[in-house]
Order: sequence, then C-alpha cells, then structure tokens
Amino acid sequence: MKEKIREILDKVKSGELSVEDAIDRLKILPYEDVQFAKIDHLRALIRGFPEVVFAERKTPEQVMEIMERLVKVNNRVIATRASKEVFEKVKSKIEDAIYFEKARIVAVLREEIEKKGKVVVSCAGTADLPVAEEAAVTCEIMGSNVERIYDVGVAGIHRLFDKLAEFYKANVIVVVAGMEGALPSVVGGLVARPIIAVPTSVGYGANFNGLSALLTMLNSCVPGIAVVNIDNGFGAGYLANMINIMVEEKK
Repeated sequence: MKEKIREILDKVKSGELSVEDAIDRLKILPYEDVQFAKIDHLRALIRGFPEVVFAERKTPEQVMEIMERLVKVNNRVIATRASKEVFEKVKSKIEDAIYFEKARIVAVLREEIEKKGKVVVSCAGTADLPVAEEAAVTCEIMGSNVERIYDVGVAGIHRLFDKLAEFYKANVIVVVAGMEGALPSVVGGLVARPIIAVPTSVGYGANFNGLSALLTMLNSCVPGIAVVNIDNGFGAGYLANMINIMVEEKK
C-alpha cells in the first residue's frame, strides 16, 4: 500500500499523472463501497497487511470481486476458508492466484518478501492438519519462517520429545489440538516461549465440537499461553507472525 501511494505521488511530481487522476486513484481510501462489501484499503497501512477475505458463506463471485479490487492496490492478498470452487472462480479473473488446498487459502503473491525469524506450528494429530496448515501458511505469507511439527499428541508423547530442539529455536509456538486439548500445556511446561493454543473441533461427542479442548486450554495452569477460538488457525498464524517479526526487529 505505501509503495502504491508513493508511486502515485512520484508520477504526479514527474508530470506523468495529473492531480485529478491522482485524486481518482486515491479516493477509494479509506474504503471502497461495492454494496455487498466495504473494502478496507487502509488496513495495510494500519495493520501491516491488507484486509484478509473470509470466504466462508460468501459466494465465489463475491470473493472474486473483493480480491480483484484488493490486488489493484496490494501485492499480497489472501482469502481464508476458501473452497476449490471459490479458487477456480478467483483464478478465472486473477490468473496468478494460487491455492493452498490443505489450508483452504487462496492467495495472490506478487511480491517476494524476506522471511524472518522462526515460528513452530505443531499439532496433536493428523486430523488437526487443516487448522495447523491455515496457521502455517498464514504465517509464511505474512513474512515468517515456519517449522511444521505434526502428529505429536499426548497419546504418544515420545514423538514430541524427539522434536524439542526445534521448539527451543522458535520465537513463538502455535500448538493445535482437538480431543481433550492437552498438548499446549505439555509444550508450555517444557519450552520457555510464548505459545498460541488453537483448539479444534476434532473429537468424539463429549468434545462438543471443540468446546472441551477450548476450556482445557483456557484453564491451563501453565503461564504464557494465549488461546484463540475453535479452529481459528488464521488468527493464530496472524498473531504468531506479529510476535515473531517484533522479536526479530528488536534483535
């Protein structure tokens, strides 16, 4: 976003662009109203990353139009909870759109960025992978190096111990777990790093679609654990990236 604004101002300065044309390009700030959505083009300046499209319950056409407008002023745009149908619709209009199927993320990445630091994304079981991948891909797209450590749940705790050295190298750790949701507490008791816990809706009846895992994580006696909503891999990845980048900038 900053680069786009600077480009417009430089063109006005050089005479390539009239003041009136520049006003037309800038007038969509702070947002662009397309009736069914108000697209927040200021988000990149305020938060450091453009508005992210939540695709679930939107039509493929709506997601396509929102992303088409976002990529006009941003080099990196993503939509979460996106189906293959949504991706195909977006790609019909934006040829360089790509799909991270496990993470259910559609992305347009027109700018290479240097990835910094290290975030570990771990999960208890293979069934938790969609949520873990949503966190990992979000983190990577936003600028973090990510180490994936999957299927290390408490039912076979020795699998976790084999990977502890990688946890120690991270600036922040995302731990994804369903069933009883115990894994974040175990990791927190072993590693002195901030932990973002993500409960998933994986489990049998008394799991209550992730509620039991959420309550377990909220009630953890281990300090330094923050908990996001059930299945919210995106929120965990976003927060993990912010923490990781802040740590790296202070080095």
